[in-house]
Amino acid sequence: MTSTPVIAIVDDDASVRHAMGRLVRSFDLDVELFSSGPELLQSASIDHIACLITDIQMPAMNGFALCEALRARGYDMPVVFMTAFAQEGYEQRARDAGASCFLNKPFQDTDIIRCIENALLPRLRPPAA
Repeated sequence: MTSTPVIAIVDDDASVRHAMGRLVRSFDLDVELFSSGPELLQSASIDHIACLITDIQMPAMNGFALCEALRARGYDMPVVFMTAFAQEGYEQRARDAGASCFLNKPFQDTDIIRCIENALLPRLRPPAA
């Protein structure tokens, strides 16, 4: 039995977080919403996250620091970085962190869905015999 992948969305902007949650749920995926990196790191459901979508610029802990903290704890889920404040070097830094996708806000719904599909595809594909 295959369980539905859980997508974690971390964004300090509640309207963005909830809109993305509705969008991802509309594709029959389970979603958990977090307002900050520390909130995700303290979550009891962290072990069930199949993909992380995180904003880069957030108070308390930015998206890069969140990704580093997850990797330090042994979590290797794919990460989609997004930002409304694209700065030089952000995309390269995201790639260096192992990002499966990088998006500048605003983006199209199809862009984030494509990123999720690409991130999950290797995990959903059955192993070769």
